[in-house]
Amino acid sequence: MPLNLHLLRLFVTVARTGSFSRAAEVLHISQPAISKGVRDFELQVGCRLFDRSPKGVRPTPEGEALMRHAELLFAAERAAEDELASLRNLESGSLRIGASTTIATYMIPEYLGIFHRRYPGIDLHLVIANTRDIADLLLAHEIGIALVEGPVEDEGIESRPWRSDGMSLIVSPGHRFADLKDAIEGSALADEILLEREPGSGSREVVARGLAAAGIEPRRRLEIGSTEAIKQAVAAGLGVAIVSNAAIADQVRFGTLRVVEMEKLRIERRLWQLKVAGRIAIPAATAFERIIWQDKPSLVRS
Repeated sequence: MPLNLHLLRLFVTVARTGSFSRAAEVLHISQPAISKGVRDFELQVGCRLFDRSPKGVRPTPEGEALMRHAELLFAAERAAEDELASLRNLESGSLRIGASTTIATYMIPEYLGIFHRRYPGIDLHLVIANTRDIADLLLAHEIGIALVEGPVEDEGIESRPWRSDGMSLIVSPGHRFADLKDAIEGSALADEILLEREPGSGSREVVARGLAAAGIEPRRRLEIGSTEAIKQAVAAGLGVAIVSNAAIADQVRFGTLRVVEMEKLRIERRLWQLKVAGRIAIPAATAFERIIWQDKPSLVRS
């Protein structure tokens, strides 16, 4: 029969204090209730746990054996309470954040720095993957925060718009579009090689929808698995690409890439936070959410 932990606590308190009356004072219950509880516990375990005398009580050999196990059990209980308290107070623990490539590379670092300065006891882990993989990690409880470049169609996931991200056409300094003063027509891309991310990438899907809506079909497409690699390939003259403005600021400033305006084509995407419906977030995740949302009051949080 499983031990009754309430009765076990009564027994331990009597053993520690050496008196039913002092145990009653410690536990703030009546002495008759303590006495009855210990008798019931002795009946449950099937042996006498105390030797009683006018000077007080002391554990029998069976009681001493039970005390050793009880001390370990209640020490584990205290450790669990302490750890939960530290987690609630954000003094220790860890947080795994999943983000798609552009967000992880160009947007998350600032938020990570803010969080670390506020909660230095929390270990941070950043997982970088494409949108679909991040969604799968969230469903599998592998990450506590999920930030991606496109909404996810999954009945178990809520997609909440987080912030906006403009996207621009980039070319190499030697490209025929590089020195144009006026915006180009979308049809001009028909003769270009468009460098794009892999299937499952949120940025690829946003660009594809934008081009399709404008009736633009590049002559050729070349799939490259990271935004950094795409930028390097564009700078080398391999083709053109439409990428996040956040990803190209340094290269444009240093002149290794050029931004080309396009007529009647403005690609701006929403970045999203993914949530699992009904799942309670750990305190560290809640604190991180407050940081990434606090400067975005204009976005609809639905």
